[in-house]
Amino acid sequence: MRDNIHILVGDLGGSSFRLALLAADMSIVASAPVSNPMGSGDESDPDRWWFSFLQSAEALAQLAPAAFESIAAIAITGATRTMVALDRKGGVLFPASTFRDARAAEHAAALSQRIPATYLERSALNAFHPVARLIRMRAENPTTFADIAHVVDPKDFINFKLTGVIASDAISSARLAAAAEPVRDGASLIELVGLPACLVPPLLSPTSVVDGVRADLPGVLARLVRKPVLTMAHDSWSAVLGLGALRDGRAYNLSGTTEVFGIVSHRGADAEGLLRVDWGSGLFQLGGPSLAGGDTLNWALNFVGRSHQPVAEALDAVFATPRGPRGLLVLPHLSGERVPFWNPDLRGAVLGLARAHGPSDLVRASLEGVAFLNRLVLTRAEAALGVQADEIRFGGGGAGSAAWAQIKADITGRQVCVTASPEPGLTGCGLAALVALGIAPDLDRAQERYVTVARRFAPTAEGMAAAEPLYRIFEQAEAVLAPLSEALAHL
Repeated sequence: MRDNIHILVGDLGGSSFRLALLAADMSIVASAPVSNPMGSGDESDPDRWWFSFLQSAEALAQLAPAAFESIAAIAITGATRTMVALDRKGGVLFPASTFRDARAAEHAAALSQRIPATYLERSALNAFHPVARLIRMRAENPTTFADIAHVVDPKDFINFKLTGVIASDAISSARLAAAAEPVRDGASLIELVGLPACLVPPLLSPTSVVDGVRADLPGVLARLVRKPVLTMAHDSWSAVLGLGALRDGRAYNLSGTTEVFGIVSHRGADAEGLLRVDWGSGLFQLGGPSLAGGDTLNWALNFVGRSHQPVAEALDAVFATPRGPRGLLVLPHLSGERVPFWNPDLRGAVLGLARAHGPSDLVRASLEGVAFLNRLVLTRAEAALGVQADEIRFGGGGAGSAAWAQIKADITGRQVCVTASPEPGLTGCGLAALVALGIAPDLDRAQERYVTVARRFAPTAEGMAAAEPLYRIFEQAEAVLAPLSEALAHL
């Protein structure tokens, strides 16, 4: 019976909406991605996401009709730090504020000055915080804002369209839920700033079922009536699960349009610039998302005319080119930065550029710059937790490149492991569905059973020795150049 079931999974990310059918063994039977429905700016249209979902579902029903008819559950994940404001009936009030949106920076700074230190959420306030974004929305359009009832993630919006039920999970909504917790004299941060207390939707566990698919949906979705729709969590949680890294002491690195790096631990600890979030089952993550990563790589590959190629193919060609002299350093902050600096005004920099350097050297240095940022997060997390991760589970588009995996191993000094699944976010959705369906007893054993490591990259003595002095200069450059970045950003 289990061999005949399939799971409809989806990942709404920064560059595509990947919808697929998984078999019970987590293999991909068919996939139908849609390119970039999130867009590339501060705002995005949630209705466009829903249209993409419908479009992909229709394609999957044609690609694998038998598998589509045997769907047993639906599990959708999506971009974190992307916020959708809904009215009481689930109508969209504003364009979604995406993970790139730093327009609330001034509101966050003003709020930090205004609220007492007793509010623990004060230390987490920045341009990407939901409360700062909500204050900006209210200031710019108070009439429309008066109808706000709930704030949800992209995957919650898709779940609502499927089921008619508004809900989220405590992982994706951690910052908003913390802001709604009473702190001083029985008041919460949300109440202090005059926001409605109802903003936090009902919070379920990721493996809980929101509801069944409603009966009035168009096209092939009419065949899925009453099929269970999982709550799920954001894309980072899902991908970490899909990498088999949702375990105590395991480090993870997700490399897509942006990078997410951190350590999962039973210990709750704090570190400068890092996010600590309760990831359920007694586990916390310490780390978080940056704005550097695949986007930085694509920018660099433009210089060698290879941005149109698959990452692994493009990097193989770049690394076949003889290397110029050492000493070239790139700070990869092309769009500001989140973890660990939380500064939307940071800008990229190239240091040590010499006449002997060519375009390929700039690509290499850009990859190294992202890896230096990974090491900075890893170092702070390990120090706070009092542990040393023995390996880093590496997934996402960047994990297709052996060259980048080796760079990360040499710079972090840790073994980098790439799993067999090319889509860890989709695998994570599938694993959560197996638990919800009772096929796997829990997430830990689901990871043991279905996640395998395909390639391991050990740090080399030569690579570590070459990286060490550059990393020390990277740390100094971040501190010295930040004020200059901010000055340039305001010109």
